Amino acid sequence: MPTLSLPKSGKTKADILTSMRHARDKDAQWQNGKVFGLVYHISEEIDDLLKEAYTMFFSENGLNPTAFPSLSKFENEIIAMASNLLGGDDKVAGTMTSGGTESLLMAVKTARDYARAKRGITNPEIILPSTAHPALDKAGEYFNVRMIHIPVRDDFRADVEATRRAITPNTIMLVGSAPSYPHGVVDPIRELAALAQEHGLLFHTDACVGGFMLPFVRKLGYPVPDFDFNVPGVTSISADLHKYAYAAKPASLVLYRTSELRRHQMFVSTDWPGGIYPSAGMAGSRPGGPVAAAWALLNYLGEDGYLEITDIVMRTAKIFQDGINAIPGLKVLSNPEMSVFAIASDSMDVYELADELALRGWHLDRQIFPPSLHVTVNYVHAQAGAEFLTDLANAAERVSRPGLRKTATKFLVKAANLLTRVLPEETVSNLMNKASSLLGGGSGLPSRMAPMYGLIGSLPNRGDLKELVLDLLDNINTYKE
Repeated sequence: MPTLSLPKSGKTKADILTSMRHARDKDAQWQNGKVFGLVYHISEEIDDLLKEAYTMFFSENGLNPTAFPSLSKFENEIIAMASNLLGGDDKVAGTMTSGGTESLLMAVKTARDYARAKRGITNPEIILPSTAHPALDKAGEYFNVRMIHIPVRDDFRADVEATRRAITPNTIMLVGSAPSYPHGVVDPIRELAALAQEHGLLFHTDACVGGFMLPFVRKLGYPVPDFDFNVPGVTSISADLHKYAYAAKPASLVLYRTSELRRHQMFVSTDWPGGIYPSAGMAGSRPGGPVAAAWALLNYLGEDGYLEITDIVMRTAKIFQDGINAIPGLKVLSNPEMSVFAIASDSMDVYELADELALRGWHLDRQIFPPSLHVTVNYVHAQAGAEFLTDLANAAERVSRPGLRKTATKFLVKAANLLTRVLPEETVSNLMNKASSLLGGGSGLPSRMAPMYGLIGSLPNRGDLKELVLDLLDNINTYKE
């Protein structure tokens, strides 16, 4: 890897900011509503508030609440408001985290340590739907907890009976999503939590996406299944502030039904020469900006503000879904409860569709099992509905036409399917070791993703796919001259 030296002499502020703006010009243009996910935006006015609150506490460190009691006050009030929103009482305790991944890591670590202390379990297992967020698998890998994936029903919601059959003496927790990220549907939380109670297990609701959306969707009169602390058996909930609470990144939280349960999340060192070292979550030093910005926005918008925003988002999502279902060959999967859903097709390659949309400036995540495109509608998309549906219809019409590239992609995928069936697994793995350079591994992701996503479904050994993705990730995160 090439090295890069510090500049011999410093550059001017103007030159630095100009270089940064030029670099940002290559980023996805979320400001016009062409990015679905990643960024949640309301208005410049809200951004100004977030920036001012964030920079007011730019230097403060949440590591030591005795030095900065203001941050402790803000965090405790955010947790109390979130608890109230999610059906909690005065016994609920929580922690702000750096994002949904850390929230889920903490929920798993807490369940592991609780089961170890209360039940003596040393080989813990957690049961979760195949649609649950992979941050839970990351937690399992980090904390040596075995993750048992159960299938979902035809509507992409967790299969309760399959969960029941998967429970063993080593099971410590069950998980459900509200909603699941891939398809935007809420798992049967009440039934799953009852199953957890029946077996004396913890239950976690992953509401990272819906925690600050579903309560307001329900207040507006839309049908929303029970998912929060109002459900007996739910012992913890994760909810992202930087998603539908529209707070500054990074900001999430994890809530526990009791402070006694939360104690198993915390770390304390009492034998260090530097003094007593406690930390509530993964991080030691914690930026004060996200805490302050989240507190400011929750108080600025209040319930009425969030209801107004949610009303606009849900109306926009309905326009999108009706428009998608009206385009020949396209459909929205299942019946999502809120503003997250997936576009699929029985007659066209949705990865080609995504490539065509990318050429028109739209960024949609590509999904597998089944092939689909992910859509997360938030407030910024209210201005983009008509343009998106027009571009989507045009892209679908183009993808439906015969073409040399489409024929070549289909041939490549069919050939890969054939080869993986007839060649020894070792030979296929050796071929895949060379595939990343053909798919853009030498310089990042390819400009067209359809061939790569088509190949993904052809690999019998998922370890080959993991190595391919690691190659791509390694190249993206490497300095190049």
